[in-house]
Parts: sequence; structure tokens; C-alpha cells
Amino acid sequence: MPEMGRLRPVSRPRLYEQVVQQILAWIDDNGIDVGDRLPPERELASRLGVSRATVSQALVAMEVVGVVAVRHGDGAVIVESPGTSKVVDALHRHAERLPDVIEAREALECKLAALAAVRRTAEDLARIESAMEVMAADIEAGGRGLKGDELFHAAVTAAGHSSLLQRLMREISDLIRETRIESLSQPDRPRESLEGHRLIAEAIHAEDAARAAAAMREHIAKVSDVALLRD
Repeated sequence: MPEMGRLRPVSRPRLYEQVVQQILAWIDDNGIDVGDRLPPERELASRLGVSRATVSQALVAMEVVGVVAVRHGDGAVIVESPGTSKVVDALHRHAERLPDVIEAREALECKLAALAAVRRTAEDLARIESAMEVMAADIEAGGRGLKGDELFHAAVTAAGHSSLLQRLMREISDLIRETRIESLSQPDRPRESLEGHRLIAEAIHAEDAARAAAAMREHIAKVSDVALLRD
């Protein structure tokens, strides 16, 4: 009997990956270029015969790898000329590194939250509060709160006053941005994330390092529940 050790199970493309491939093929066939908008989610779902949630997940995946930008009130806009095989490969790489990014975030940001509770200044507290206001306003307007979320975590990082930890956070900032897009695109997640920020901010304001670290750990665990990992 021939040796079978080199054979591996054949993986089946996830539904949202198939939708991504269909959208990319449509873009190519119709000469859609950078700056052009894709049809609304509802129309894409109807044409493709899938749920709107699946189309939404496909568009988020395309946003994560930099093919489209999903803008509130403007839909999905092409920002880079896509290549089907490259995009699908990028999606696979993104899914594979997500657990490592989450692990790094927990290690760095929990420590930074604890340091922030001890070292924060009045200016730091003002920046943290301002970031939450930006996020809350965006969510109320129907957005995902991406900018406010980024500002909040940057403010907490700065409040830790650790130059080395700040540098390490900068090293993984692009990877964190990918997870931020994926997380905040899920239903109800922006408001849940904002509430997590409030708990972290309260602990930092109260100078309670242990509570700040615990709140950050719980927050990262909650926002790290993303569709790509569940699939």
C-alpha cells in the first residue's frame, strides 16, 4: 500500500470567502476601479442568493485586507485594485494570526491599563474622556466608532508613560487595526466596546491598577470574539 502521510483533508471555502470571490470577479468583469462604490449590501445579497449578514462579513473581510473602505452613509468604496487569489490568501493569513494578535494585545494593554491607573495625569484623563465622546457620537450617528476606539486605546497607552510598551504597541498597531475593524463591524459590538471603555476609564480615574487591568482583560476578551475565529 503506498504511503498516505502527505495527504491532508481538503478544506472547503467558507461562505463569506465564496462571496468575496464572486464580488471580486464582478469587479473585474465590470471594470470597477479605485474610488467606485459597490452596490448596497441588500442588492448584493439578492444577486448572490445569500443573507445580508454573509455579504456584510465578506465586505468586512475585504476591508480588513485593504481592498475596500466601508464608510457610513457611503457604502463600500474600492480603495485598491484587487486580485482574487491575493485577497483570499490575505484573508487566510489574517485569520491565522488573529489569536497571536489577541494574545499580544492582552499582555501589553492590561499592563498599560494598570500603569495608567498609577501614572495618569489630568491631561491623560481628558484625552481618555475625549476619545469616549468621539466614539459615542459616531455610534449615535450610525457609525462603528472605529476612530474613537483607536483614540481611546492610544490614550490609555500614552497614560501608561512607558516608552518601551508604547513602542511595542506601535509595532502591532496595523494588526490591531485589522481586529478592530473585524470586531466593531459585528452587531451591537460598538456599544458593548464603548461600555468596556467606560469601565476601564473609571478604574484608571480611581487609580485602581488591579481593576483597570481586569477591566481591560475582560474588554479584550469580549471584543476578540470575532466571526473569523468562530468560523
